[in-house]
Amino acid sequence: MTVLPDDGLSLAADFPAATHEQWQRLVEGVLRKSGKEAEGTAAEDALSTALEDGLRTRPLYTAHDTAPEPGFPGFAPFVRGGRAAGNTAGGWDLRQRYTVAAGDAVLADLENGVTSLWLVVGEGGLPVSSIERVLDGVHLDLAPVVLDAGRDVQDAADALLRLYERRGVDRGAARGSLGADPLGYEARTGRPCDTTPTTDLAHRCAEGYPGLRALTVDALPYHEAGGSAAQELGASLATGVAYLRELTGAGLPVERACAQLEFRYAATADQFLTIAKLRAARRLWARVAEVCGAVGAGAQVQHAVTSPVMMSRRDPWVNMLRTTIATLGAGVGGADAVTVLPFDHALGLPDAFARRIARNTSTILIEESHLSRVIDPAGGSWYVERLTDELAHAGWEFFQWIERNGGQATALRSGRLGQELADTWAARGAKLARRREPITGVSEFPHLAERAVEREPAPEGPAGGLPRVRRDEAFEALRARSDAHLAATGARPRVFLATLGPAAAHSARATFASNLFQAGGIEPVSDGTFEDSGATEACLCSSDALYEERAAATAAALKAAGARHVFLAGRPGPWDADVDGHVFAGCDAVAVLSATLDRMGVS
Repeated sequence: MTVLPDDGLSLAADFPAATHEQWQRLVEGVLRKSGKEAEGTAAEDALSTALEDGLRTRPLYTAHDTAPEPGFPGFAPFVRGGRAAGNTAGGWDLRQRYTVAAGDAVLADLENGVTSLWLVVGEGGLPVSSIERVLDGVHLDLAPVVLDAGRDVQDAADALLRLYERRGVDRGAARGSLGADPLGYEARTGRPCDTTPTTDLAHRCAEGYPGLRALTVDALPYHEAGGSAAQELGASLATGVAYLRELTGAGLPVERACAQLEFRYAATADQFLTIAKLRAARRLWARVAEVCGAVGAGAQVQHAVTSPVMMSRRDPWVNMLRTTIATLGAGVGGADAVTVLPFDHALGLPDAFARRIARNTSTILIEESHLSRVIDPAGGSWYVERLTDELAHAGWEFFQWIERNGGQATALRSGRLGQELADTWAARGAKLARRREPITGVSEFPHLAERAVEREPAPEGPAGGLPRVRRDEAFEALRARSDAHLAATGARPRVFLATLGPAAAHSARATFASNLFQAGGIEPVSDGTFEDSGATEACLCSSDALYEERAAATAAALKAAGARHVFLAGRPGPWDADVDGHVFAGCDAVAVLSATLDRMGVS
């Protein structure tokens, strides 16, 4: 048996301590090999990544990257969780969303892992009159119900509360949320919503249903309009503060008013940003409660939903991976409830297989990956703590901007909030168009021969207010043009890849060009001759050395053979005679592909 020394076993005892400066010098050497000259902090900055909201992710974090003390779960500022035990008892609440309820879908979900029900009622959802039928057979004292009823919230809430009474459910056992969210409805529709039912329902819940919350602060409308993480946080704070003013003005003490709110946020495939956003949201709401004089009431109840914006319509199977990462981020970030949207959400009504995969995503992360065994497992990470702090400051600044502009309702009605979100989306759209933010299966590694996944149309949700954007929308429009051309002519538009030299010289750029053109629905052809390809345009693919030798002559030969437009895969150079355009990493792929389809007559 080996006896350890009193001070334990130090595996690094014989190694000299490295310094930050030594690491920076190693980075300088790596950059120098790639042709970049930078020293010290500049070398580190060269490896940093710009995020939205003016934030930057650095390549390395150390103990010197300080952040405020996050505290403990269940205590202000609640960064590490609103409850002392977190989700350790049984994992987070698995909340399934329903816009229609065919057959026994609800009971099947509950029998196979779902723990609460999110019913979309009214516009774009279930009729109010169907609530009793949808909940037939559901043990309402065991399964929390969350309503999302827009302007029909009063009727939907009355129907649910009457059902509790008829089923003999003890008022103390009823759990969930009635989902009143007049500002969220206005954000969706552009139509103001009466707030009287909101205050009435809050009083009813506060006085008779301790497990029910009356209001939902839904930040999804701002996320789905293209907002950044900080804008989502700021808009949710401004909405929550507006509701506190309404409720306290109607006579509820601030502590009881805070207890009537549940917050809903998007969880994206950027796992660290999702983790930091949920942690920052709790810290910010704790600050609001502190300013209102209710420090102990600042524990934010969070419902995370995998982002609809990130869901792609092409190659939708990849959405399973996206939602898995998003769910991981939501769980690690401490969400109380998580809704995993099915992988076919963007295509219409999900089928039974998609719903099963959605609910099993959380089940695997909880039961097999044991993600909920440790409270706030990302806590203490220098990166996560610093990102949480920076995001909290950015979210607070946007909240203050909304308040300076008259509060959430005024900022919505004036159009100023919508313009801020649109500006953010425009900047992100430029990155998407240039594939700086890649979309796997859409802008990167598309599969033109894939069989389309078809679903029944989903009900149209409320509209007329803030837009609903998707990351894939620009490329989806290009692919739709190609599909229409295929249906009309029996073939997709084509481009001939003219590869010069051996495979070692042209493979990298030929693969790049092939992926880029397929992202626009244009089929690349590289076998045979240009005349046999059926293409009207061509793209040269090779190394710079071979371009210098052969590009001009090859481009001229292609045009003589009938090519109307000749691309070169790579940046402009001295070999560009008879070359009409270039495709390269960072080019505006959407603009290039759209113009190409125009020239090909693909309407």
